[in-house]
Amino acid sequence: MECAYHRSGVCRSCTWIARPYAEQVAAKQDAVVRALAAAGVTGAEGIAWLPPATSAPAGFRTKAKMAVGGTIDRPTLGVLDAGLRGVDLSACPIMAPPLASAMPGLSRFIRRTGLLPYDVPRRRGELKYILATCADDGALLIRFVLRSRRQLGTLRRGLPLLRELVPGATVVTANIHPTHEAIIEGPEEVVLTDAATLPMPVGDIVLRVGPRSFTQTNTAVASQLYRQASAWLTGGAPAGGADGAAPGAPRELWDLYCGVGGFALHAARAGVPAVTGIEISGQAIDSAREAAAGLGLAPDAVRFVAADATRWARSQGRVPDAVVVNPPRRGIGEDLARWLDGSGVARVVYSSCFPATLASDLAAMPRLRPVAARLFDMFPHTAHAEVAVLLRRAA
Repeated sequence: MECAYHRSGVCRSCTWIARPYAEQVAAKQDAVVRALAAAGVTGAEGIAWLPPATSAPAGFRTKAKMAVGGTIDRPTLGVLDAGLRGVDLSACPIMAPPLASAMPGLSRFIRRTGLLPYDVPRRRGELKYILATCADDGALLIRFVLRSRRQLGTLRRGLPLLRELVPGATVVTANIHPTHEAIIEGPEEVVLTDAATLPMPVGDIVLRVGPRSFTQTNTAVASQLYRQASAWLTGGAPAGGADGAAPGAPRELWDLYCGVGGFALHAARAGVPAVTGIEISGQAIDSAREAAAGLGLAPDAVRFVAADATRWARSQGRVPDAVVVNPPRRGIGEDLARWLDGSGVARVVYSSCFPATLASDLAAMPRLRPVAARLFDMFPHTAHAEVAVLLRRAA
């Protein structure tokens, strides 16, 4: 992929951009294989590796975190340089088309409303970041990260102009981030539109994405991930078993670290009759429940609970037939890994965004043997490796 920002040295985020794409994918899978072997994961040498789920080399990123710099007349949307001054990356070629199309309108919106970009060295100004998420149909969730509530009125009054300049603006919020520190968002979110969640088709369902909801950055590859996990859980067979489950499907599934419900909702649609999703974020749980209702799934068939995944699992008086875990980079940790290992759960699908913690977690579960795995390339041109592993309990 050609990128003028990388060629000129303005941006170096895509560290592997000069490598042929097939070589990138092979190197990522090799890194995962080596990490599992180095950790001594039982059965790692016998894993059946499916063909990698690859990505388009450009236009794949459906989330943008743009630091706002410059001036009202000449705002920049991109990153901050070593001197904490704005560097414009608004034509970044990895952004999905709806995001790329929105950037010129967002710049004009800043100029016409007088939203003052935050000057980090001087600690002056209001607008720190614009965080945007897009659906494939062009609908957008746009979050304006402000230093204070001073320009909330400006944003509210400017909504008609924003929709004129950025027609896809569906959900618009102001995030209030008053502290001068190197984090992207603050504790307060003010929803400025009637709609509070963005409908996002992913795979075989429609998710509902709120301002603080975690979603995968690459929707096309995420669709393959959810479908793969569902196929592993159900055997790929259509629904219609005697108990309402797909032939070979578990009767009960727990989706731990469920986020907005991607794995859980796919499993429910595929014929698993009892699905529970656990996520510590109450907002994500609200979004998952909204998506389940939109899919017509009965509350007794799929339910979502806001709780700590490890504590919730350990407090239950039973175990399900299958579990999906999709933790953050830190992994599931020793407590949950050892609980799963000794629980009697027959099948686990582990979706990981960090091979090192995947390897250490699998090493702590020797009675759950990895039998199949697949790389999902969410982030082309980087070393980042996303992988899903199917584990079965050893006889």
